[in-house]
Amino acid sequence: MEALAHVKFVRMSPRKVKLICDMIRGKDVKTAFGYLMSTPKAATEPMLKLLKSAVANAEHNFSMDAEKLYVSTVVANPGPTLKRGMPRAKGSYNRILKRTTHITIGVSEKA
Repeated sequence: MEALAHVKFVRMSPRKVKLICDMIRGKDVKTAFGYLMSTPKAATEPMLKLLKSAVANAEHNFSMDAEKLYVSTVVANPGPTLKRGMPRAKGSYNRILKRTTHITIGVSEKA
């Protein structure tokens, strides 16, 4: 059984979030919390909040033991891109892409 937590439309590039996803995938929850607390990346803030939510979902909805949980799946998919622009020289225009991310974390109990 796997307890999931989702967050959508995080205003951060999926490429930056995937670095943190790869770091905590497969680790037990306490180790993942330690990694997220000590990593100076901007993506750790929404990931930490989401991991707490996944653990709370596992305890409340599936009656899992928080001590036996590990991070089974972490996925960061691209969301919609906000298209903005900036005027440049000679009447031209450069496009600025503000990317968003949908993040899913799943936690499971170790057997």
